Amino acid sequence: MRWNWISGVLLAMAIASQSSAQTQISVYIGTAPPAIVYEEPGPPPAADFVWIEGYWSPASHHYKWVRGHWERPPYEGACWTHPHYDHYREGWQWHEGYWDREDHDNGHWREHDHGRRHHGHEDEDRD
Repeated sequence: MRWNWISGVLLAMAIASQSSAQTQISVYIGTAPPAIVYEEPGPPPAADFVWIEGYWSPASHHYKWVRGHWERPPYEGACWTHPHYDHYREGWQWHEGYWDREDHDNGHWREHDHGRRHHGHEDEDRD
């Protein structure tokens, strides 16, 4: 009886781990995305908000501009990795933006965010 219970728990754990695994879907578009649109962010709604730059999102077989916006990081020290495209033989592949504990942009936005503290670091205000 005990072995049946342990087997059932192990089976449930295996099923749960498969269903919670991230599914990756690749989206390719044949033409390059348009140039990034500069948007003036205006003042943040609160001191702990960071500016998330706008981006071109895939929409069917074309691109749709998603406006930049202020967002509160989900946890202390969170770094935003901006959405972007990589070019491959199949076309332009879309990579969604996400919050992470590491700076996967390698400081790119800190040098280009003009004091908006894109990554939420207080000591990195630059012009």
